[in-house]
Amino acid sequence: MVHGSIFLRYDNQNFNNDDKRGDSRFDAPTWFMFMGQRKVGEKGLFHFSSMLSLDPVIEGGKGYPLLFQTGESYKGKPLIDRQHPHDLFSELSVSYAHAFTNDMEAFIYIAYPGEPALGPVTFMHRPSSLDNPNSPISHHWVDATHISFGVVTAGVRAGKFKLEGSSFTGREPNEDRYGFDKPRFDSWSGRLSFNPSMNWALQVSHGYVKSPEELHPDENINKTTASAIYSLDMGNENRFNATVLWGMNKQKAHDGENAFMAEGAWRMRKAAIYTRYEFTEKSAEELVLEPTFEEHNVFGIHALTLGANYDLLELHKTRLAVGAQWCYYGAPETLNTFYGKDPMAIQVYLRIYPALMKMNMNMK
Repeated sequence: MVHGSIFLRYDNQNFNNDDKRGDSRFDAPTWFMFMGQRKVGEKGLFHFSSMLSLDPVIEGGKGYPLLFQTGESYKGKPLIDRQHPHDLFSELSVSYAHAFTNDMEAFIYIAYPGEPALGPVTFMHRPSSLDNPNSPISHHWVDATHISFGVVTAGVRAGKFKLEGSSFTGREPNEDRYGFDKPRFDSWSGRLSFNPSMNWALQVSHGYVKSPEELHPDENINKTTASAIYSLDMGNENRFNATVLWGMNKQKAHDGENAFMAEGAWRMRKAAIYTRYEFTEKSAEELVLEPTFEEHNVFGIHALTLGANYDLLELHKTRLAVGAQWCYYGAPETLNTFYGKDPMAIQVYLRIYPALMKMNMNMK
């Protein structure tokens, strides 16, 4: 299977406070996936997965503008109000599953890089966020560590439950987005998933992440997440998808910083409307607000996104859509000096993505 998305867009963050933090530019967030699997004997299944992004080529080292976004660094300085570019190679993995019965199987997953068993599926692959070109501003809370250079995960599935554990590299990718970082296997995580029906996917997870930020090597984080994903296929390419997420980052001797997110998307053949609401607690250190505020002062940031797009044409199972979205950010008045009052963002874009294809999943 081949999957992916390209957004050719104009992005203007904080357009109503142009003398404050924010930026505008033309850019093109991208990602592509190549996956395959085949049976091994009567009860085994081999799977490979790869993911690439052209962000390093298009976005450069400092990524794209996104108000209140934080995480990772560029030229030795923290990225602030920008989404970091994703690595050229974001996943290269293999896995093997062995079925003992129809309701019991064991599996192992090895990746360099890849994603440990921590949190739900990341934003690029959630059905409720496929139409949104932006990552959540809670990306480093709710999406956890979706690119880790060195991951080994083992687990079991019993009926509708799945239990898995990972050993992985806690350090986030460095500024060299084309290379492969040193595998450390210094962090761990565990995840329990429950799929009560074809429409629901639930999970809770917890992990210890050692020294995730290169600029703060002495800071370790305990991450806890919980999520519920709902999907309803109404036929004739009419689908509704929704996700509710909670995540918490906790450092030793400090209160946990929470993030909550709810997003939904309704596709009606050629048209789609979508929304995302977030509340994220971010420290002055995270937002680079020292020395005005002490580094462990915490601010609650709200973000509401509304968007829509429409398919203009389809050629060889590839679609071209035109879309736009608007975002409102709510922050404490004490941050008006940096962000102004009621900061907002707008985007217009062309999206190139694959059409829906039916696959024969009969494994006889």
